[in-house]
Amino acid sequence: MKIAMFNTKTYDKEFFDKAIAKTNHTIQYLEVSLNPTTAALTQGFDAVCVFVNDYLQEETLELIAKQGIRLILLRCAGFNNVNIEKARALGMRIYRVPAYSPQAVAEHAVALILTLNRKTHKAYNRVREHNFSLEKLTGFDVYKKTVGIIGTGQIGVAFAQIMKGFGCTLLAYDVHQSQDALNHGVQYVSFDEVLQKSDIISLHCPLNPTTKHMLHKQQFKKMKDGVMIINTSRGGLINTIDAIQALKVGKIGYLGIDVYEQEEHLFFKDLSERIIEDDVIARLMTFPNVLITAHQGFFTNEALEQIAETTIANIDYYISNTKTNNEVIV
Repeated sequence: MKIAMFNTKTYDKEFFDKAIAKTNHTIQYLEVSLNPTTAALTQGFDAVCVFVNDYLQEETLELIAKQGIRLILLRCAGFNNVNIEKARALGMRIYRVPAYSPQAVAEHAVALILTLNRKTHKAYNRVREHNFSLEKLTGFDVYKKTVGIIGTGQIGVAFAQIMKGFGCTLLAYDVHQSQDALNHGVQYVSFDEVLQKSDIISLHCPLNPTTKHMLHKQQFKKMKDGVMIINTSRGGLINTIDAIQALKVGKIGYLGIDVYEQEEHLFFKDLSERIIEDDVIARLMTFPNVLITAHQGFFTNEALEQIAETTIANIDYYISNTKTNNEVIV
């Protein structure tokens, strides 16, 4: 099978070359995103392989369907960037990578917590400038703090396990309770109770119509003053404009995000020589208590290897028509 891979980076090629070496499949690596303008590049291919910043909406799907594409391979867990119903109506099948080292994302969430709290990023820059002062680097003990976990899938459970090791009280909200989470000492409570009682709130849930902007102005009002919010899931879970207002008045004391609602225009690109036209993220970056990373939570050797291997396996599931939970069904 011939696959056109969009949004390709050097690290994608490294791991996919290894995964595909022992198969009869071939991959054409393309640096551009898949959109209506680039859809013509799918001519002569059997499948497309896309990432979180490829938005496959109606026009793009119709164009690639005319090129004969019937298989969409998502090298990510989320699928909110694809119009699933339209794809199915066009006779396409969609596969994803539902789990790739949950520990990678969970550990990154903890890294954001510790960096924001102990200000190690600021200390690093100070010392490089021969400034050894401790002024304004005060943090707090994570020990015995109440941590709210919204979403207790594999990543949420991995995060809970780590925070249990810090000696934290673990509260969680999810529409489905996880026995693994309960085994790690997680107490399930209402969504409002998580917001009201938590010192640290970490988001680990998918983006869908019910979770879009789940944290907004009214929800921020319910939280403790100075709350820390961490988001390593999807940018759309937070109303960023409302978060900025909550930061300005001190309701949010710390904000760590690895995702951003409009990240497709920014992340995974080197814009160091350009003016950032997105005024919202530009405003966010002015806050000393905001830490932004560019969707690197998944970015470990183990995760990249798993993504590549699972994506290639999904091709074989499709060809053999083997049932798998990796297929997106609506």
